Amino acid sequence: MKKKNKVLLIGWDAADWKIIGPLLAKGQMPALKKLIDRGVYGNMATMNPPYSPMLWSTVATGKTPDKHGVLGFLEIMPDLKGIQPVTVHSRKSRALWNIFHNQGLKSNLIGWWPSFPAEPINGIVVSDKFQKVNKDIRKKSPIPKGSVNPADYLKEIQDLRMFPQEVTEAHILPFIPKADKINTEESKSLITFCKILAENVSVHCAATHAMQHSEWDFMAVYYDAIDHFCHAFMKFYPPKLKPIPTELFEIYKDVISGAYRFQDMMLERMIDLAGEDTTIIVMSDHGYESGNKRILEMPKYQAAPALEHRQFGIFVAAGPNIKQNEKTFGLGLIDVAPTLLHMFDLPVGRDMDGKVALDIFKTPKPPKYIESWESVEGDFGEHSNAGNNENSTLNDQEALEQLIELGYIDRPDENIETAILKTKCDLKHNLAKVYMGKKDYEMSKSILLELIKEKDPIDIIPYYMDLLTISLALEEYDKAEIYLNELRTRDKKFEIKTYFSEAKILLSKNKVKEALALLVKAKNNKPNGEVWFQIGKIYTRLNRFQDAKDAFEHALKYEIDNARYHQALAYVLIRIDDYEEAAEHALTAIELIKYFPEAHYTLGEALEKLGDLDNAKKAYETAAALKPKTHYRAEKAIENIKEKTDHALEFNDKTNNKYFEDQIVIVSGLPRSGTSLMMQMLQSGGLDILTDSNRKADISNPKGYLEYNPVMALHKDNSWLGKAQNKALKVVAPLLKFLDTKYRYKVIFMTRDLNEVVKSQQKMIGRDTETLPVKLFQTYENHLKQVESWKSKEPGVELIYIDYKDALNETQSVAEKVSLFIGKAMNEEAMLGCVDKTLYRNKA
Repeated sequence: MKKKNKVLLIGWDAADWKIIGPLLAKGQMPALKKLIDRGVYGNMATMNPPYSPMLWSTVATGKTPDKHGVLGFLEIMPDLKGIQPVTVHSRKSRALWNIFHNQGLKSNLIGWWPSFPAEPINGIVVSDKFQKVNKDIRKKSPIPKGSVNPADYLKEIQDLRMFPQEVTEAHILPFIPKADKINTEESKSLITFCKILAENVSVHCAATHAMQHSEWDFMAVYYDAIDHFCHAFMKFYPPKLKPIPTELFEIYKDVISGAYRFQDMMLERMIDLAGEDTTIIVMSDHGYESGNKRILEMPKYQAAPALEHRQFGIFVAAGPNIKQNEKTFGLGLIDVAPTLLHMFDLPVGRDMDGKVALDIFKTPKPPKYIESWESVEGDFGEHSNAGNNENSTLNDQEALEQLIELGYIDRPDENIETAILKTKCDLKHNLAKVYMGKKDYEMSKSILLELIKEKDPIDIIPYYMDLLTISLALEEYDKAEIYLNELRTRDKKFEIKTYFSEAKILLSKNKVKEALALLVKAKNNKPNGEVWFQIGKIYTRLNRFQDAKDAFEHALKYEIDNARYHQALAYVLIRIDDYEEAAEHALTAIELIKYFPEAHYTLGEALEKLGDLDNAKKAYETAAALKPKTHYRAEKAIENIKEKTDHALEFNDKTNNKYFEDQIVIVSGLPRSGTSLMMQMLQSGGLDILTDSNRKADISNPKGYLEYNPVMALHKDNSWLGKAQNKALKVVAPLLKFLDTKYRYKVIFMTRDLNEVVKSQQKMIGRDTETLPVKLFQTYENHLKQVESWKSKEPGVELIYIDYKDALNETQSVAEKVSLFIGKAMNEEAMLGCVDKTLYRNKA
């Protein structure tokens, strides 16, 4: 008889590899190590905003919060007469256990957040209200009606709850060996500790009881121990932060590692009970900052403690069809539900946002799909009338108090109308943040603009901060500046926190030095990874690649697992010809975030430079697939590799003399370097040119300029470039970088002795031609360096240099070279005939 397929999903809120790694190395988390050795492990990417009820609902549904409906820690009561901690009624999508119920499978759900009131599924539900107890031992902690399904199961487990007053010295000392040094008159830390420990022991007792006394196919258990211990004690975790008194550090420094070790002990028991035929998954919804970004004084706004949540949580899976001792990459919370459905050979809803993690399986099989589980008729073990359920009007004061104590919510206003209004605004704001996370900026902006119209007492500063972020993402710098000034007007203390925004606005005005000075000031004030990253981006923009490399390496010292930092470093390493190291950092970025098109593209660049064209092509193809509408560079790079392969070109050769359909020929150079002459030669040779003839011939250029006026605003608008396809267009050197990457360009770059260029310019504008400005020489030299850098990174660009003197004196060979480069037969005789050497007047 075939063994039954069983899956155990264990949620450790806020578990983080940065803390787990050293504990594994010391042998202090043996149960998790056992799973890793016989399974797969990797990062679990979180979502924005990283609020636990929203995230665990995403795990359960495979959908983002805008779809599943859980948008925060609170909800408004169905009778609109108050607010309460979030319940299962906020969830608008079917969870895994509802689908399993419909398909005849038995599920056990223990402590999931949110799961109250318990849904009537086939199996056992011990909701998140079961374990909640009052930290004041003088007060009773009755179990709310509706906390358990089936209701009579409560009789079996009600005595399994642990209470804070039952926590003994033997329980405390492994976590706090110097607990006797705590001044309990001044500090309530032991009360907090006992409550967290007791509640998580209650969850564990209920879980192990259900595992032993019921048949089940799927089981999900949620523990908040690590998250709650972190919020209470992370500031004491080593290394010691300067403001923390030494005596307090010595007392509490072991609490966090103790929490992880205790969680591992509970895991060991569950592994034993599950048996080897069960697939076990241990995961967290986000990580938790344990380094320099820990916050000692939390800002006073909604869910501020989430600022310490890190981008990556953990994922470990082991079981009969799971690969062994392998790392897995690119997993996100939205992938968990589709993967679990696939494990039970059930179809995945096409309306789910995640994908099946096929690469964790030894023998993967193709996923099956259904349009949506929401439209399937039948019994899904749901509440029949959620809105009128008697339990939904429960005002759970103790749960509210815990959320207030953790800092996730402010104490609700005593005025019920005000409290309801603030909760409505918070939920809308969270929805706006969800859309921001999905890069649906228009939806987010529309919600935020509605919110700022609300009257006091709503704090609208966070809304302006998000509008500022969106404006910068959309490159709407004028709007961004308005929002930045609004923030400063409303609250002076936000100035330090807007360094990055102000720097981006300055960069949009090409005030690069001012932006760099601002960020250096921020770095000197409080160094962190992000400020070094932004400094590195400016150095990259200035083609100061060695300085950029140093800045990105500093950023990685603060956040070694930041994918953006690794990709940025890989990019500049390519610019300084360190291709192997570039490939390593690009691969690291992909390991951290699998669906990161820029990192795949950078990897392709590095591999192409190393001559590994096959793998470079795969990397470019992945980049193009992940960003199909805008990743034109990747498409051009793939075409280039095909050309190199087909024609056996040198791997670093970018000029293959092929005529590409709809290519644009660009004539460029510094002003007065012979660009007009080359345009005249191309026109005489039979190539159409794009010109509006607005600039008339004059004494400086008697044969005409052949310019096109919109080129002057190319840095603001390049949407018209399609008109230049199969034509020639003059673009001055500093504007080349603003060409739209969706097109292919053949660039003829005119060079000329810089003394002659500057002298000609000075004469043209009526200035002294004997004393030439030194600063202008330096600027032009930088322009020429930037062109070379731009050419090397743009796969859709081929470029040749033509010297002005050669065009005048070696016209025949220049005409042949240009014709061959364009890839099209030109009338070379006509090109020769349009050259007038008498116009060569400003000689060096």
